Amino acid sequence: MTNTAETLDEAGAWFDANWSADLPLGQWWDRLGRSGWGFPAWPAAWFGRGLSNAAARAVIGERLRRGVFGPPSGIATFLAAPTILAHGTEAQKERYLPGIATGRDVWCQLFSEPGAGSDMASLQTRAERDGDEWIISGQKVWTSGAQYARYGILIARTDPGVPKHKGLTYFLIDMHQPGVEVRPLREMTGDSGFNEVFFTDARVHDRDRLDGIGEGWRVAMTTLANERDPSNPGLGAGGGSLIGSPDLSLTVAAYRRRQASDTDAFSYSLGGGISTVLEGLVRSFGRGDDPVARQRLMAIKTMHETQRWTAERAKASARAGAQPGPETSTLKLMGTRMSRAIRDLGFSVMGPHGMLIGDDAPVDGLFHKYALFVQAGSIAGGSDEVQHNIIGERALGLPREPDDSRDRPFRELRVGTQRPPS
Repeated sequence: MTNTAETLDEAGAWFDANWSADLPLGQWWDRLGRSGWGFPAWPAAWFGRGLSNAAARAVIGERLRRGVFGPPSGIATFLAAPTILAHGTEAQKERYLPGIATGRDVWCQLFSEPGAGSDMASLQTRAERDGDEWIISGQKVWTSGAQYARYGILIARTDPGVPKHKGLTYFLIDMHQPGVEVRPLREMTGDSGFNEVFFTDARVHDRDRLDGIGEGWRVAMTTLANERDPSNPGLGAGGGSLIGSPDLSLTVAAYRRRQASDTDAFSYSLGGGISTVLEGLVRSFGRGDDPVARQRLMAIKTMHETQRWTAERAKASARAGAQPGPETSTLKLMGTRMSRAIRDLGFSVMGPHGMLIGDDAPVDGLFHKYALFVQAGSIAGGSDEVQHNIIGERALGLPREPDDSRDRPFRELRVGTQRPPS
């Protein structure tokens, strides 16, 4: 018997002994999170089992085969947790990881700004030291789920006197405090997953600074590498909504019924469930035996498998202690390409039904909302153009784009609303 087989037997026995759809959601997530079987690739000391990626995927498959509801998923599990595990102190892990692993705390990501999207290092949100605290002032935008979040991962400028990449620091911020204002943005899908967030003298204790002062760009690269990795075990393998604040008092069965009725396009886009919807559309419109539709569906599956292989290479580099490399950019580009292929095939098999919208459309319009959201994938997490630049410069060895801002103090740059002295 292999170690993987023994691990699956142990996981299966635990699921059989502990799982019930009649448990309150909060109780189930607490039980699953503390067992280590919710996030088996996480370290054993921190709500995981320390398994390899392949073994962790096998455990997730065993859980799905048994119909066992998964752990919470979202910004907390696929961005905040990996970054805290990589850069956090023991005290920070002890403070924040329990709420993430058990689904008690919703998080958001506070990176992009109106004048600092693709060029994130040009951000202007300030963090100024005040004794043991930092005072945060500025604006963030495109912040997913901020209206529900208890905490946020934030990068802010702590030193404008050095080049833009060197003056940033990474914080874990309490969103439920004076000086934090969240304004939801209505998207063309009809959802409000994104938000503007305004900080006016909000405060962060220095103990909630992640890694060193001025190390924010390096820490942020860990976050972005996880964001660009569609095989990230904190994304899509869970049961909870990627966006929203779940009612932990509901039974798991009741929560599942509610989730099935109100899942938004953003969750399906990131969580991978849209592939199942697409396959259902192909069958329901009688195109299952159509050679062209089958070929296009197989091409999508091939892209998915290529993603998995590339993700393994990226994770092998990370285990060797290397900084995230161009593999994550390749993953991001493949993900946006695959999303567009899913969209195009879906509309192709629907024919004139693709012109309908809302409840009149197939699958209650969910695929149409997804199709409207697909465009965001080429922008969020670093635009396609940025990913191509990273691959060209770091993998192909092409010359870097001319940019004299890299070596100049940030306060001398003209970025966003900043106007340097003449």
